[in-house]
Amino acid sequence: MSGKKINRQDYKLSIVIPCYNEEDNIETIVNKVLESPVPKKEIIIVDDKSTDGTHKVLEEKIRPLVDQIIYQEQNGGKGAALRTGFAHATGDIVMIQDADLEYDPQEYLLVIEPILSGKASVCYGSRFLKARAKGYMANRFANRFLTILSNLFTHQNLTDMETCYKAFRREVIQAIDIEENRFGFEPEITAKISRKRIRIHEVPISYYPRTKEEGKKIGFRDGMRAVYCIWKYRK
Repeated sequence: MSGKKINRQDYKLSIVIPCYNEEDNIETIVNKVLESPVPKKEIIIVDDKSTDGTHKVLEEKIRPLVDQIIYQEQNGGKGAALRTGFAHATGDIVMIQDADLEYDPQEYLLVIEPILSGKASVCYGSRFLKARAKGYMANRFANRFLTILSNLFTHQNLTDMETCYKAFRREVIQAIDIEENRFGFEPEITAKISRKRIRIHEVPISYYPRTKEEGKKIGFRDGMRAVYCIWKYRK
């Protein structure tokens, strides 16, 4: 399943930014998103009950720059924040942008091009497609393992199921009931898209990994949950 071409002169890209304790990065990433080569953008930030100074930065520096800032009533995790953000999106295409600095908003057009051209309804930006793998060895191994396991059940041919850069036609993502609150969102959404017989397109993107000391939040328990979700949401 792909879709009709989207009018390149008048389309809108909704960018959903889930954030949690990103006071040091949120202003930088928002400015990068604003500078991205997409003419019409809707920026939606969902703060997942941050406990640092993120709220202050959002209100004092970010609010005039974006379309919506939504504050979760309780900390639910990335999946919960995305569920909220997707529900508020109004663009033709919806894309995920993490609040860290691991991905480059200058590459938005690379990721959404297959959707604009009508070749795909969903496109993932792969950190490992046609590029030398970056990141720390344990994370690369875990990503590769989870992607292979996911492919086994979804019958996709992905190289990077866990990537942040996922883009969807709005009607596709808003038709999916997201149940996972944390990082189990990644295998869940891939499985549920696959159930709809939608082939996920991939394009190569850049990647600038950060360490746990720099704020990396994914750990061993998240990996185990991902394995469980791959099984839980299998076809």
